[in-house]
Amino acid sequence: MSTSTKPLLPRARPAGPGALDRLGIPSPLAAGLLGVLVTMTGVGVESNFVTPHLVTVLGSPETTVATIVTAASLATLVGSYLSGALSDLVGPRRVMALGMVVWVVFELLFLGGLQLGSVPITAVAYTLRGFGHPLFAFAFLVWVNVTAPAERRGAAVGWFSVAFTGGLPTLGSLVALGAIPVLGGGVVGETGAMTASIVLVAAGWALAHFGVHLPSERIAPREERAGRVLTSGLRLTVTRPQVLMGFLVRLINTAPEFGMFIVLPVVIAEDRGWGQGRWLLMTVCVYATNVLVNAFFGWVGDRIGWVRTVRWFGVVGSAIGLLAWWYVPQLVPAGSDWGYVLAVVAGCSFGCSLAGFVPMGAIMPALAPRHRGAAMAMYTTAAGGAAFLGTGVVAAVFALGGDGAAVTWTFVGLYACAFVMVGRLRVPPAPTTDAQP
Repeated sequence: MSTSTKPLLPRARPAGPGALDRLGIPSPLAAGLLGVLVTMTGVGVESNFVTPHLVTVLGSPETTVATIVTAASLATLVGSYLSGALSDLVGPRRVMALGMVVWVVFELLFLGGLQLGSVPITAVAYTLRGFGHPLFAFAFLVWVNVTAPAERRGAAVGWFSVAFTGGLPTLGSLVALGAIPVLGGGVVGETGAMTASIVLVAAGWALAHFGVHLPSERIAPREERAGRVLTSGLRLTVTRPQVLMGFLVRLINTAPEFGMFIVLPVVIAEDRGWGQGRWLLMTVCVYATNVLVNAFFGWVGDRIGWVRTVRWFGVVGSAIGLLAWWYVPQLVPAGSDWGYVLAVVAGCSFGCSLAGFVPMGAIMPALAPRHRGAAMAMYTTAAGGAAFLGTGVVAAVFALGGDGAAVTWTFVGLYACAFVMVGRLRVPPAPTTDAQP
């Protein structure tokens, strides 16, 4: 037998990362990201007209419709938690299929209830449909986290954010804008657009299901029983302060966005004299800016550290941007074109800085590596809960006699709390990633 240590045949060199991988998109999941974009476009079709549509078709008061929408929001919140917990239990692929089925079945029942003019059927179907899209989308986010290499995980989460928010509400609203007049206009066109959205949701699932060929298995340890897996996110939050702080930081992340969408419309449209149309244009610009830089800040997090990126670009940047969004419109001449442009730029600075929080989607599972699905369940739950925190802050401040400035400074105070909590996160170091600020 030869004693030579050299191999008899040359060994194949491992393939390096492809172009998509270098951009931070895990190439095995690229079709899944496209599927999320298409599905969330379908989900977002109705986002700008569903409330008045329900009022018109059902003949119900706005308070009844608001109750229906709130119930659906709560279902979305619960579905956000279940997406991670169930992915831990049975794997992301099955959870994504479940989400698609839930959304399509109850969308059909919802449309049927509208045709019958039945408030109970419509309300129940619309509420239960709320479980569907978070099960689909956030289960895929878990898949991204368990697939992407650690050194590019922040960028991968950033691309997921691009796909999610690029579909809901951005492309969804554009589809509605084009589809409604083509399909008859008015209530008829809106019904046609919602029917067409089913095709988009199903097509997005098909892209992800048949385009991603990776195995999708249980993530949680095999020895854990189903009950413990499903409640592991809640137990992690109670027993691990690091996970609790990460949950609270993500909760604070976008809460001001929802709060300012209550406070600013009157200020921009009426008090400053720019009108409703320009307020809506401003919100589109803010959202578009956020979508455009989500992937960039994921890449930044992979280069300089996830925690450092969240703390300085996300927390500090968002606090400064929020103050600018509130005060710049007050300081420029009311109704002036150049003043409006400056106000839009101030709002976009806030939207841009919000993307600095993108690495939180990589930080949370890193805080509990044996329960990544459970940790992501709390991350997605916080994402859903941000709307409730934001609107709750506005309601509480106004109830105490405060005004828009008081609301703004309250949110800045919450960002100060987030700054402290992020500084205490201890993320296991990944290659090329600084865990500490």
